Amino acid sequence: MEDRSLLAQYESQEKWTRARRGALVQRILSTFKNYSVDLIPFEEVRSRLHLTQKYCRGLQDVELAHIRGSVGRYGDFTSTFLPRRDHLRQRWERVDRMVSTHDMPPIELYQVGDAYFVVDGNHRVSTARQEGMKTIAAYVCEFVTPVRLSAEADLDEVIIKAEYAEFLNETHLDKLRPGQEIVFTSPGRYRELECLITMFRDALEETRGEVISYEDALLLWSDMIYSPAVHEIKKSGAMERFPNRTEADLFIWMWQHQQRLLKQSTSSLVHRVVEAVSSLVR
Repeated sequence: MEDRSLLAQYESQEKWTRARRGALVQRILSTFKNYSVDLIPFEEVRSRLHLTQKYCRGLQDVELAHIRGSVGRYGDFTSTFLPRRDHLRQRWERVDRMVSTHDMPPIELYQVGDAYFVVDGNHRVSTARQEGMKTIAAYVCEFVTPVRLSAEADLDEVIIKAEYAEFLNETHLDKLRPGQEIVFTSPGRYRELECLITMFRDALEETRGEVISYEDALLLWSDMIYSPAVHEIKKSGAMERFPNRTEADLFIWMWQHQQRLLKQSTSSLVHRVVEAVSSLVR
């Protein structure tokens, strides 16, 4: 019995060493490749998305890869829950021995869209991933939000989705045109979209010689400008050229190039924009 305990202790020490080495390698690679290895702080998500209402969904099996952040320990682990601090060692090894014997209570998570955040159980998530587990038992509480985070969410996505939530709060487009999603892959685009809608409204008022409500202008913009343009973007096959972008991304690029391409038809415009922005996104 004592030999088995010593063996388990030794194995946990070896796993800890591998995990810390992995965290170091991740940090070095992130420096050269310019990407973040940080967990998402839940308070950042709560603040930016104005999360208040939640409901409990009970005990579930959650994919470990979908756990993207933490409520309080986001500085102690990398985005893949490798330990970043040496002072975590004693507890980490103790939890690892518990996980290895499958004597592990469920963790507690918050859910926002398809992303999860650890309320209690950061060490269990870390050691479970080192064990090669794919899922973990968790008590889940889900926050209600008009925009959903993806299962691969990072802080950049949180910023973009926060801008989208603000855009919907100001325009109510999700209620006026249910099912129409306008999704960007870079921040700052929703402000550009609001400028475009305002310009469209001003042009309508000048043409008609009467005041146009923002809601009426928004619906006309959606039906006469955005939806037809997105239809042409899809029909043109442009999205195959830019698999990591969205129809909304290409729509904004069309607007940015409209002065140079103003006299082209909508369909031709799409093809010209595809060529124009190729050098910018590759």
